Amino acid sequence: MPERKTGQGLDWEEAYARLARLATATESASVMKPEEAQALLEARARELARPSVPARPSGSLLEVARFRSGGQEYALETRFIHEVLRTAELTPLPGAPPLLRGLTLLRGEVLPVVELAPLFGRPASGQGSGVLLVGLARPELGLSVEAVEEVVLLPRDTLLPPPATLAAEAVKLVSGIHREGTLLLEGEALLGDSRLVFELSDEGKP
Repeated sequence: MPERKTGQGLDWEEAYARLARLATATESASVMKPEEAQALLEARARELARPSVPARPSGSLLEVARFRSGGQEYALETRFIHEVLRTAELTPLPGAPPLLRGLTLLRGEVLPVVELAPLFGRPASGQGSGVLLVGLARPELGLSVEAVEEVVLLPRDTLLPPPATLAAEAVKLVSGIHREGTLLLEGEALLGDSRLVFELSDEGKP
């Protein structure tokens, strides 16, 4: 993943000071928080309880998590999802673009948390306290969400082409749309989108 960059005008000194205070407050928490453990157990229970899927070639099914962000329903393949945080403490950055909700601290690592709506030409809603941590080999980015609804097997043949109304930059982020209106995100394109690349270096850090 390339280094993450932002535009100018961000108060990095204040952001890192707040993150340092957050790290100090949480450094003693070396085990998983109760709500995170509960979410993981619930996910495992759903996995064990899910009935086997009969006679459909595995290549025609996608395991996706459905979630809501900015009033829009999305789906993303579970292979890109590492954790779901029901609530997360965010450090806002003055001067940041609207899609950047702020920074969060995950086990000592600083991660940006973004809202999807501006990527699709809609204003940021500022709603949602949950965070979907996504990435390839490790969490790289947080998606601000209002709710994570379910994990389902989605047949590829139920998907329609991306809506023609989407702008060119938005089309590349969408693999297709379900007949119910759920946009299936293209995970690798999302993680590689230059608009979501922010530099989280030590610049401005105390």
